[in-house]
Amino acid sequence: MENNMLFGFLGICGYLLGSIPFGLVLCYLAGYGDIRKIGSGNIGATNVLRTGNKTLALLTVLLDAFKAAIAACIAKAITPEGSFDICGISVDFATFMALFAGFCAILGHNFPIWLKFKGGKGVASSFGLVLILTPKIALLALLIWVAMAFIFRYSSLAAITAASLTPFITYWLSDDMHTFFYTLIVLLLLVRHHANFVRLFKGQESKIKLKK
Repeated sequence: MENNMLFGFLGICGYLLGSIPFGLVLCYLAGYGDIRKIGSGNIGATNVLRTGNKTLALLTVLLDAFKAAIAACIAKAITPEGSFDICGISVDFATFMALFAGFCAILGHNFPIWLKFKGGKGVASSFGLVLILTPKIALLALLIWVAMAFIFRYSSLAAITAASLTPFITYWLSDDMHTFFYTLIVLLLLVRHHANFVRLFKGQESKIKLKK
């Protein structure tokens, strides 16, 4: 398969895989109806948790993380060995395609064609991609998320903080290519959290409730 065809193929496959709205599907199957009609109206795990079903929320997290991770794994598996130069820097082709396919999966999650491009915010999908490609960076981001969530009880604030620090951690621990893609992912995540920024500043953001 030529490089241009492979690029398009993996991009489309990544997007379609990422656009599967697991939170919405699981809530329908569990009898909760349309998850978009409760809480924040989001299809992600945080809103699924507002149904009171922690198992369903956990399953949503795992499946949303899995789809970006599997897109990256498929890309890495079928991309031929080799490298190419970008601005004088040698880049591994398989790693680049894995990052690209994973990024497309996150785009699919955030803007699914099946839901008129109104999807989730990409936190779980982004974490899944980072975890499969750079586990140490993912674990550090997770520790930041847990600490922020435990202290402040805001899922959105925890996600924003952990995501914002990830490119800096990546620059320190990894290479320029990962830093570039992770920065794109973080910028997308921050844009998707614009409403949360407003609610946080107004003190109207919903807190994590450990007990119903």
